Amino acid sequence: MGMLYQRGKIWWLKYYKSGKPFYESSESEKKMVAKKLLELREGEIAQGKMPGILFEKIKYNELADDFLTDYRINKKKSIRRAEASLAHLKDFFDGSRTTEITTAKVKKYIEHRLEEGGANATINRELAALKRMFKLGAICTPPKVDKVPFIPMLEENNVRKGFFEHAKFLALRDALPDYLKGVVTVGYRTGWRLSEVIGLEWSQVDRKNGVINLNPGETKNDDARTIYMDDEVRAVFEKQWELRKGSPNLYPCVFLNRRENGKINNFRKAWIKACEKAKAGAKIFHDFRRTAVRNMIRAEIPEVIAMKVSGHRTRSVFDRYNIVNDRDLKLAAQKQQDYLACQTVTDTVTISDFPLQKSKRATAN
Repeated sequence: MGMLYQRGKIWWLKYYKSGKPFYESSESEKKMVAKKLLELREGEIAQGKMPGILFEKIKYNELADDFLTDYRINKKKSIRRAEASLAHLKDFFDGSRTTEITTAKVKKYIEHRLEEGGANATINRELAALKRMFKLGAICTPPKVDKVPFIPMLEENNVRKGFFEHAKFLALRDALPDYLKGVVTVGYRTGWRLSEVIGLEWSQVDRKNGVINLNPGETKNDDARTIYMDDEVRAVFEKQWELRKGSPNLYPCVFLNRRENGKINNFRKAWIKACEKAKAGAKIFHDFRRTAVRNMIRAEIPEVIAMKVSGHRTRSVFDRYNIVNDRDLKLAAQKQQDYLACQTVTDTVTISDFPLQKSKRATAN
């Protein structure tokens, strides 16, 4: 059992966990305060829990270090984004004890970031990192936190909704330098991420069978992916192969940079200039991803197959990329109008002029 004793005027506690003594200050001159704290600690130990004093010693910085270590050992590709999130979190929580990071304090952080002008989606990534820190701390042996606080998330109302109409894509492609035309064609047709397109190597391409393979670890979500080329994509790879054969150096990458001496790294200036020339607006390469998803659905490709092509793992994210624009809404209204125009009304029954939708009464007549 534990005991109480004084150091000067402050009451202290002594108790045991698995035979190991623990000493803790009640930070009070009142014996009753120390007694209640001792009862709390003894209750935690009786339930098989670690004494709360151990959790009170853990600070935010330790959880943040463990979070980054988890990213490094698992070789997660989004480590730069994680580091950016931690930079904002550190400004607010640096030096805080984990027991002090409550839901109320998290809300203060959200308020602080909104005042700084942070976007909802950006703040949510930071909150997700904070939540992950606590979950990692909770599953440690021994645990570093006894519970994960409730961390509210913001509604994301700043999700990009850009996409290319086909005519705008053609205008943009024509305005780009020749070395980028194949890159944007593959991005537009497949919906692959920029890193996946410019990172393609000839070892991943089966020209004879018209197949491109992304192996596990080569995609953002580490899932393998295989697609079959359509005629236009195949023409792109045949052209790149001819360029390769005429080059004195046989580079492994499919798409070479402007100097034809290695992989494409950055073409931001060329992209902005082409967007201006094509009057395409402030577009980004990732808009091809949204466009490809939309085009596949409009082409009545089954959604499960479209997800395999684009590489979307979850349905929720796929639905976010399947964007409806004004043209789709107008088309829906026109289709409904055409359908209703084909209806004839009798005094009791509506009879459709569509052969497959005739009522029994219409057949009898």
